[in-house]
Parts: sequence; structure tokens; C-alpha cells
Amino acid sequence: MNASLLTEVAATPRRAAVLAPPNPALHHTVVQRLRQRIVEGQIAPGTKLNERALSESLQVSRTPLREAIKTLAAEGLVELLPNRGAVAAVLSAQAVADTFEVIAGLEGQSGELAAQRIDAAQLAELQALHFEMMAAFTRRDLSTYYRLNAQIHASINAAARNPVLAQTYANVNARLQALRFRSNFDERKWQQAVNEHEQMLQLLAARDAAGLRALMVRHLEHKRDAVLDLMQRGALQPAPSVPPATP
Repeated sequence: MNASLLTEVAATPRRAAVLAPPNPALHHTVVQRLRQRIVEGQIAPGTKLNERALSESLQVSRTPLREAIKTLAAEGLVELLPNRGAVAAVLSAQAVADTFEVIAGLEGQSGELAAQRIDAAQLAELQALHFEMMAAFTRRDLSTYYRLNAQIHASINAAARNPVLAQTYANVNARLQALRFRSNFDERKWQQAVNEHEQMLQLLAARDAAGLRALMVRHLEHKRDAVLDLMQRGALQPAPSVPPATP
């Protein structure tokens, strides 16, 4: 083997190491923690994301942090602005109304299909999630409540067994996560949402497709109204009871 070929072979492992993809587990963790801070209002809408401070608090280097920011920008939770960098996204009242209009239709469709297609195991899992969510509601643990609530909605989408619908829902819903979280700041409207979730489980168990479709649309319309009311009153601030995210 000549000298040039030996040099090329020796260099191959180093090139492979340089081109190796980022750690997917670390990426997922950083995305999840940063998303939680934005959704729960620890990073307020319009706030610039300070990479140095976030790197220190999340205990990661800037490379995985920047990749996480790109992911959240694709979801619509972060905006990448010229000369300003990354900021937590701000939606106008009209954009909120338009997006809720779309998501209500998607949730209605997924509810109808889920009632037709859900199996016993999926229904049992949804009931278990609901009981956990109710326990969080009783404790007024909004962070845990919202996480379980989101799992329930995602599980209903999964039970619809339509990957295109599920992906479209995930893309649109990502823009509304922070606002859906804040819609529960009003105690009366939070109780209303809980009651509607009780009805969702009943309609799923009864395989009432038309009834569940109507309820899911109504549920999202109530969420829209709660958010728009909070926006109008200037009350979309972080809830004081929400604990800071663990780095």
C-alpha cells in the first residue's frame, strides 16, 4: 500500500467522527426543557433567548442549544429575527383566532375517527391518563396537568390511526402550546375544560363518533375564547404557582 493510500485510510476515522450526528437523546432533552420554559411562560412571548444564560441553566453547550432553538422555530414557538436572533414567538389576536379555527377542525376529525377506531388497550390507557390528570387538577398542579392533557389529546390523535392527520395536528398545535397552557389560569374555565375531558372519555367509550367530533370542536372553541379574553385583558402572564423548570 502506497503512502498516499495509507494517509487516506488513517484519516477516515477522524472524518467519520467529525461528521457524526448530534446525540439524539441530548437534543430531545434540550428541546423538551426549552419548550417547557416557553410553554409555561418562564420565557415570556417576545423575549430574546439569551444563549449564554440558557446554556448555563440547562448545563449544555451552545451547539445543542442552537439545534434545539431551530427545532422550536420550526414548531412555531420561536421566531428567528434578523439582527435580533431568536425570540419567543408572539401571536396576534387574529393569528390566534385563525390557528384555533384550524386546530378545532383537526381535533374534531381526530375525535370522530378515534371513536370509530380506538381499541380496548388505547381506551384503557386514555382512562389512566385521565385519572392522573384529574389528580393533578385536584392538586392545582398546572404543569403536570398540562403535560397529561397534551398526552390525552395526542393519544386521541393516535387512536384516529391517520398519520397525515396526526402530523398536521402536531405542526399546527405546536404554535398554540403556550396559549393553551395559559388558558387554564382562569379557574372557572379550567373547570369547564376538565368537565369536557370527562365527556370525551364517555363518548369514546360509547363509540359516539358524531358526538365526540362536536365536543372536540366545542372544546377548542372554548380554549380560543379563553385565550382571546386573556389577551384582551392583558392577563397572559406566567402563573405564580408554576415551579421553575429543573435544568
